[in-house]
Amino acid sequence: MSYLQNVLSQVEAKYSYQPEFLQAVREVFESLAPVINKNEKLYEQEAILERITEPDRQIQFRVPWVDDTGKIRVNTGYRVQFNNAIGPYKGGLRLHPSVNLSVIKFLGFEQVFKNSLTGLPMGGGKGGSDFDPKGKSDREVMAFCQSFMTELYKYIGADEDVPAGDIGTGAREIGYLYGQYKRITGLYEGVLTGKGLSYGGSLVRTQATGYGLLYLVNELLKDHGDGLDGKTVLISGAGNVAIYAAEKAQQLGGKVVTMSDSTGWIYDKDGIDLALVKEIKEVRRGRISEYKDAKPSADYHEGRGVWSVPADIALPCATQNELLIDDAKDLVKNGVKAVCEGANMPTTIEATKYLQENGVLFVPGKASNAGGVATSGLEMSQNSERLSWSFEEVDAKLKGIMTGIYQNIAAAAAEYGMAGNYVAGANIAGFSKVVNAMIAQGAY
Repeated sequence: MSYLQNVLSQVEAKYSYQPEFLQAVREVFESLAPVINKNEKLYEQEAILERITEPDRQIQFRVPWVDDTGKIRVNTGYRVQFNNAIGPYKGGLRLHPSVNLSVIKFLGFEQVFKNSLTGLPMGGGKGGSDFDPKGKSDREVMAFCQSFMTELYKYIGADEDVPAGDIGTGAREIGYLYGQYKRITGLYEGVLTGKGLSYGGSLVRTQATGYGLLYLVNELLKDHGDGLDGKTVLISGAGNVAIYAAEKAQQLGGKVVTMSDSTGWIYDKDGIDLALVKEIKEVRRGRISEYKDAKPSADYHEGRGVWSVPADIALPCATQNELLIDDAKDLVKNGVKAVCEGANMPTTIEATKYLQENGVLFVPGKASNAGGVATSGLEMSQNSERLSWSFEEVDAKLKGIMTGIYQNIAAAAAEYGMAGNYVAGANIAGFSKVVNAMIAQGAY
């Protein structure tokens, strides 16, 4: 049995109860096989695969908080610090009922390679809780965030671990978390990113993941002699990533015709009215079904179905495992040219393989949605220097980073005889930098 297969078997046996984490490990290992096999003796001697699949530490804690009726509620909090070979741990805090240790480990493992691809000095980590901010009052959200940070603060710091936002953790939550961190420590430092502009946040951070996704899509299409102008675009989700992916797609000449949330999806053949979506989701915190109330000509469907619409480009921007094998078959049948992930691992392995085998240009989230963490890294730099860059400066740096990511993953794939396999390219490029740093730093 090869070194890679031996370690994979060990990880599968040890963490058989963590399906999301194992999915991430299998996907990475599969595309890394040529690199691992080429360096098998060195990597086995250095126990690289054993070390890179085992987090540096996993923190799990109780989060008690008081609701508006005076009742004490209890949630579970997590922070997984996965690997800091190239910089402080960096990764978001997800607040969603689906959060468990397996989900956080899968996200943290992915984050290691994603952060490496940005070229910035950031390690990988992830955290969050099974707390659901939906339907909670501002006071309840504040109570939860203060309790959560009262435990988390012990393990984070500007040069140690810098959390950020994620699903369920927006500007409101980051503000409450940062206020509690300052209250406890007395420190005003860049310990969280995604902060408000008035207290150390960066311009473009709100738009970063969505904008970055489209900068990479545009570079991908250019490399294949095409462009976004006139293309029909499918987007899932209606949160931060989806909204600003739609905005930049429209700016680059694409026509976005779908968006969705957890209850259903909309199809607007004339192109999504993004101002209306922003009003519904960002101001009213409503459901995407309200779009049809304002635009009767649009179609609303409950449940899934975004990927059944004919289009040129598909951008899954909602959550993990939302694009399944049957969806991939629909996309191929309808002539989709490219699928690029705006969310973290939204496409199942089976769907990914089907898309690749049928000639669809496919870019995984660790590359295509790295714009958010890249801009978080730029926020860290601004905080360290006590500076604030203009929107244009940050946007230009973001565009440069995303263009560089595409070029690096394309080159890495070609180097190992897999030109056009951007999953392999992303894993190889991200992995190589982290491993070289781990070897240089010895056994730790």
